[in-house]
Amino acid sequence: MGGCSLGSIDAQSPIGRAVTRAALEAALGHRFTRPELLEQALTHSSASHLAAPRRAGARSYERLEFLGDRVLALVIADMLLAAYPDEVEGALARRHADLVRKESLAAVAGEIGLPQHIRLPVVEEPAARSNPNLLADVCEAVIAALYLDGGFDVARDFVVRHWTARMSAAVAPPKDAKTALQEWAQGGGLKLPCYRLVRSDGPPHQPQFTVAVAVEGFPEATACGPSKRQAESAAAAALLRDIGKAGA
Repeated sequence: MGGCSLGSIDAQSPIGRAVTRAALEAALGHRFTRPELLEQALTHSSASHLAAPRRAGARSYERLEFLGDRVLALVIADMLLAAYPDEVEGALARRHADLVRKESLAAVAGEIGLPQHIRLPVVEEPAARSNPNLLADVCEAVIAALYLDGGFDVARDFVVRHWTARMSAAVAPPKDAKTALQEWAQGGGLKLPCYRLVRSDGPPHQPQFTVAVAVEGFPEATACGPSKRQAESAAAAALLRDIGKAGA
């Protein structure tokens, strides 16, 4: 008797949901005893009405994201203390910030195939599935779901599997562009860089911010990003490149 491919199954049917959930559980390394937690972690607020409104799992990922952020932060902090016993707090803090940033979470989400499992209104697909902010938020929510369903060790095992290589990749603590620009300005006896929001565009699920940064004596640099912080970092990096070209 021939097997049934995923492509021939309606993903919204009971059988389809079970098959797709099983595939994701395999990627997560955990079989949920309360699958409604995983369903909640994958549900965008604008699609929460699609998931049986009267069930506990019908809520969106937002509350779970709040918890997952804290679980991830604790596990990463513990990993860093063990891996770098001689580093000072400032260096550990820079490593930590790099490992828990949106880009790192979005990359992990992509590695485990999370985008295809997110519940979104059809009108918001497919662009929303590639939004790093959304992917990062859902990844944090999934970590919380693992924690609530299987306990701290299950959540920790997931984080260790997907963050150990990232943690080991950086020989020295990373220095973000904003910090580098600030240190350069202070080293030259200049005032601190000045950032300003130029504009914000885009729909709520895919915002785009444009930020400009200036240091006295140099032309302003401008850059965009899906958050103000990321736009500021990109603008700082752009200004550093301009300063380098100017031979400063």
